[in-house]
Amino acid sequence: MLATVVLSAFAAVGSAFVLSTRDGPFGMVFDHCVVDGSVAMTFDDGPYNYHENISDIMTAAGGHATFFINGQNWGCIYDYQDALKHSFAQGHQIASHTWSHADLTAVDASTMETEINKIDAAIENILGVVPACLRPPYGSYNDAVKAAAAAHSKNLIIWDLDSGDSTGSSASVSKEIYDKGKASRTGNILALNHETSKTTVTEVLQYAIDDLKAYGYTKFVTVAECLNIEPYTSVGPAGTPNYSWHCDW
Repeated sequence: MLATVVLSAFAAVGSAFVLSTRDGPFGMVFDHCVVDGSVAMTFDDGPYNYHENISDIMTAAGGHATFFINGQNWGCIYDYQDALKHSFAQGHQIASHTWSHADLTAVDASTMETEINKIDAAIENILGVVPACLRPPYGSYNDAVKAAAAAHSKNLIIWDLDSGDSTGSSASVSKEIYDKGKASRTGNILALNHETSKTTVTEVLQYAIDDLKAYGYTKFVTVAECLNIEPYTSVGPAGTPNYSWHCDW
């Protein structure tokens, strides 16, 4: 409730206020952008084979995406180091979606810690940053999840437009969702997509960008930018690959 109240209170001020810095507050839940005219296109469940395609499409459109990635879900994160470095260098935001896509409301405290710590460590190894944004798998959270996020200097990111690609929606259905969603949102959009969906990448993404631009949305930005929060809790040099960089532990 606090997160909702705080977000609503600051929504009106848009880009004039920074909701969260590296000093906090943390453990808040955000389900929509606050910067007027902004669109945050987010992509879950990677890194996967289409990661660089999404990165390049968004870059060509003059925008940035946010990738909520796992450590081991559709593949091992360490097998996609080059793809992650590619998108990161283009200015896209890399965020946490836990290590194995576990429902954090269904695990004990120790497992929750592992899910958060392992993906943080992998991202820091590869890119030198620790994400400040965490999307709980399935959008599922409770007080314990919020407390864990706060303890790790993170905020929880949900969405207000679901393309439906994770539940088998066809490209035409996803396009229709964007068609309807552009008019029903209150001046901004925080969209959920999945980088593991081929049709999202090959058919829906460019359509959505063109459709939203034609309607008047001009700012295709990261989640951090659309919320005026910090994307990372720390920024430093990437690590040097070693024997520990694998997913079998």
